[in-house]
Amino acid sequence: MIVASLTCLLLGWWQWDRFESGTGTGQNLGYALQWPLFAGFVVFAYFRFVRLEREADVPEDERPAPVKPAKQREIPAGILPERPAIRRSDDPVLAEYNKYLAELNAHDLREQMRAAGLEARESERSAG
Repeated sequence: MIVASLTCLLLGWWQWDRFESGTGTGQNLGYALQWPLFAGFVVFAYFRFVRLEREADVPEDERPAPVKPAKQREIPAGILPERPAIRRSDDPVLAEYNKYLAELNAHDLREQMRAAGLEARESERSAG
């Protein structure tokens, strides 16, 4: 962990020097700020793994009980606005649109069946 975090800090220092040089760019500045974050993550991950290993060594009967999630509550009546009741039969435009969609769907199904070779020919329908 120490070697990795020191390496990240040294790389950040090197990128900072590159940024301050005559040929440095904004990309070098970005890397100079990024490498210390990597070093911090290495330290964080190390201590996190150590803690998880300690918890794994504790017998199951000595572990604290897991925290139960809060019970889901219902939304009290009257908070949300009332929704108007819409009957589909009351709206002729909606009924016409639904009919159009049903026709498109039926057409697509016929095309898919025809492409798959599943549609019976007229002569086979009359014979069956």
